[in-house]
Amino acid sequence: MIVDSTFLTYFLNAGIVVKFVMILLILASVLSWTYILQRWFYIKEIRGLATRFENAFWSGGDLSKLYADSKRRKGEIQGMEEIFQAGFKEFLRLQNKIGVTGESVIESVKRAMRGAQMREQDKLETHLSVLATVGSISPYVGLFGTVWGIMVAFRGLANVQQATISMVAPGIAEALIATAMGLFAAIPAVIAYNRFMTEINRLLNRFDVFQDEFENILFRQSKQNIVQSEISAVLE
Repeated sequence: MIVDSTFLTYFLNAGIVVKFVMILLILASVLSWTYILQRWFYIKEIRGLATRFENAFWSGGDLSKLYADSKRRKGEIQGMEEIFQAGFKEFLRLQNKIGVTGESVIESVKRAMRGAQMREQDKLETHLSVLATVGSISPYVGLFGTVWGIMVAFRGLANVQQATISMVAPGIAEALIATAMGLFAAIPAVIAYNRFMTEINRLLNRFDVFQDEFENILFRQSKQNIVQSEISAVLE
């Protein structure tokens, strides 16, 4: 209670510019924490979905059935499963075409999966620019409020014959609150941004590894399909 009342007193006694800076920093902090929580839950969900899909993918089941199941849940799938669906859809579209080589099939599949991964990466990085902005700008905004408050405090001493520390200290303390608030808004934003970028890079590495392994599986399957088609053509 003492801290709250002291802070409220500093806020009420501050000048209009410092008050504006404080309100701006409070709003930035609230926005930052909103996106921190939203991104934390979202990245945790994508990580869990990737693990669940990897378990289903490597369980030895039929990829066509796995694709059909993903297709039925088109509006619900995310992350690695979305990449799988984009690649397998392209594979099914090209595998039975006449004159298409296994290499060209895999190249098309690779482009489809890369496009899907770019879209998933964009979803993962949504709002992170806000955290980066809050983390880099908030200390300077707080410092501006502090400098302005100190300027006002010293200007008030111009008409005083004898200045004492008790006359200057309250104004300086009010001004320094702005710097403290800037750091309070910036530090969690910077920590969260760095943490989320690390998690996103780990997820993207998992996506890359999955794509390489999936491409090898599809390449072997496309070769088998081509051989079977050639044998059927000879027998006919």
